[in-house]
Amino acid sequence: MSLPPSEQVPLKVYWQPGCSSCLKTKEFLIDNGVEFTSVNVLEDKNGFTELEELGVRLVPIVARGKDWANGAVFRDVAKVAGFEWGGHDMLEPADMMVRLNGILAGARRFTAQVPEEVIDTLLPDRPRTYRELAYHIFNIPEVFLDRIQHDAPYTYEALLSKLPPEMMTKDDLLDYADGVTERLNAWWESGGKDTDFSQPGKVYYGDVSLHEVLERTCWHSGQHTRQLMLVLEKLGVTPDDALGDEAFAGLPLPKNVWDNEKAWEGAQR
Repeated sequence: MSLPPSEQVPLKVYWQPGCSSCLKTKEFLIDNGVEFTSVNVLEDKNGFTELEELGVRLVPIVARGKDWANGAVFRDVAKVAGFEWGGHDMLEPADMMVRLNGILAGARRFTAQVPEEVIDTLLPDRPRTYRELAYHIFNIPEVFLDRIQHDAPYTYEALLSKLPPEMMTKDDLLDYADGVTERLNAWWESGGKDTDFSQPGKVYYGDVSLHEVLERTCWHSGQHTRQLMLVLEKLGVTPDDALGDEAFAGLPLPKNVWDNEKAWEGAQR
């Protein structure tokens, strides 16, 4: 018999601002009426200490005592939180590719619009620059491609998206964006569309199918592209052919663009 809520060890969510998976995890619990203690690891000095005691050093993590789950896998989160979750309907891979191409094309347009003099400005409450945000959007599908084409390890560290030293100019960043997009579509047309997407995803965050990894690739890049549009808006720049809801239709993006707790206080031009 499960304990009543008043006698249970508190549920905690460890997160950081601007983290798409962190936000989605918090919204998932809120939508299911689950109360939790929110731990922003960039502000709470005990956050990473508590994570290390669990044997992990990444976010998002949902934990109740010593029982924890990576926030990226909702069925695992639901188990730790103590409720049943029936999953959600996913787009077919071909439809996901349409969404991803639209997202990447938009991200490239928006990256080109970020003024050079502010591109290395830090995002609010997060040690990531506008340049690094744009790089991250394209690095996400690159990590997916490395996994599917070369069976490279799909790790948390790979998705930290640290800028290569040779990527010094905005043109370098745009060339990288073009290269990733071309590689993605070359893979799809040369056999990617015939991939068995029911196979294991082989990723760091849990036991998921490759179909789920592709979906996450799409909405993860999509969420950060929404943030890149927000960067432009905060700078007083109108996004070129801004992406509306239809561009993300069928993808499980968070409701909020930045965070549900931290207001955007980014630099104004």
